[in-house]
Amino acid sequence: MRSLLWFKQDLRLHDHPALQVGLASGCLLPVFVLDPALLQVNEFGCRRMGVHRARFLLESLAALDSGLRKRGSHLLVLPGAPEQVIVQLVDKFELDQVLTLEEIAPDERAQIAHVQRQLKGVPLLQYAGNGLLRGDELPCPLEQLPQVFSQFREQVEARLTVFQPHPLPSQIPPLPDGAEALLQELPNLSQLGLGEPSSVPASAFPFAGGEMSALSRLRDYLWTSQAVRSYQETRNGLIGSEYSSKFSPWLANGCLSVRRIAAELRRHEAQFGRNDSTQGLWTEMLRRDFFRWTLLRHGSALFKANGLKATQGSPTQVDRRFRDWCQGSTGMPLVDANMRELAATGFMSNRGRQIVASYLIHDLQQDWRHGAAWFEEHLLDYDPASNWGNWVSMAGINNGSKQPFNTLRQAHECDPDAAYVSLWLPELQGIARHLRHTPFLLGAQLQGIGYPQLERIPESWKPYLPHAA
Repeated sequence: MRSLLWFKQDLRLHDHPALQVGLASGCLLPVFVLDPALLQVNEFGCRRMGVHRARFLLESLAALDSGLRKRGSHLLVLPGAPEQVIVQLVDKFELDQVLTLEEIAPDERAQIAHVQRQLKGVPLLQYAGNGLLRGDELPCPLEQLPQVFSQFREQVEARLTVFQPHPLPSQIPPLPDGAEALLQELPNLSQLGLGEPSSVPASAFPFAGGEMSALSRLRDYLWTSQAVRSYQETRNGLIGSEYSSKFSPWLANGCLSVRRIAAELRRHEAQFGRNDSTQGLWTEMLRRDFFRWTLLRHGSALFKANGLKATQGSPTQVDRRFRDWCQGSTGMPLVDANMRELAATGFMSNRGRQIVASYLIHDLQQDWRHGAAWFEEHLLDYDPASNWGNWVSMAGINNGSKQPFNTLRQAHECDPDAAYVSLWLPELQGIARHLRHTPFLLGAQLQGIGYPQLERIPESWKPYLPHAA
């Protein structure tokens, strides 16, 4: 059997179902198609992939190629549209089948179907993607799954699931004859038209892309530092690399199997005991799966203005306040600090994402889809299910909506010493620390430090002001 292994957002060798099948092939051609469409501007004025996501992707591809080379193979990375590149390779090397992992988002599913049609009889076989549960492991049919996370979690946890991820293979079948002639160096960011990002020492994600980096982080977080045991107490942190697992960028790019995490977490609990923190990390893994099944069930509805509630409206306007939000110049320090961290590093804490999303939707009354598209371009750990699912939830147009955040209250609770806003908004370092969350109270003095004036102080903020305003 002569096979093509089509990598997408599954850039790993461990626990890869399609690769496991490909190991039985006489020859195997591992391929990644770098589609220029990812860099084009979409209907919301954003690229689908910005500089930080592209950097992480290129690092992950280089690491995957290195892993393949150590096992007797190579990764062929070619630019173009998959429906053209994959078909051309199958014809050129007379391959018998294409192996890949399933997708859950509508555009990606449509793309796979398009490739299948163009193959004209050559089978395209799909295997389980990077989800925690397989379809046959769900407690009920997909259309009967609870649409509220707490109910989903209750049903899933009522069934004992044992995760047995496949290890790294020791050897991989050779390339088809002549394939090495097509190998080429990865493009750099400048060649992709994105430029090179600056290194930011304050980044909460000072890690590299790729499978080995992912497995190293997993080992460190669960076994070396055992920081997982304090996850529940630190998870709403804003500064540093250890307040949360930081697994999400590797999960989003498929460098790390979520079932591998689950298996390691269960092994950790068996040795050191389960506590609220290990259970908290498990809950977040289940939440990720919940969003995946929600997207698979509802498809394109998750990307529409009214989300899953077609009769309930949400803000649809976009004006200069959206631009200010993107640039971190709203005049609300906690929001601006988070948005500047995102622009500079491609990462933002989970609590930060909730705060800035709530502020954009409920305080600035802007179209949530533009916020989701901005995140899609910039977040290292963008994945369609979690990103758009969380935004729909914050907009109040799903079946388990979040309440709007009181941003000033969050500032005092999450950043009581104003250390975070001081880190990302250096212009505020010249004013008294107790005023760094409320510089809008300084009035005309703000002009001298170059920080924008907040247009309106919400009534709900009054109890959290340093004095009546």
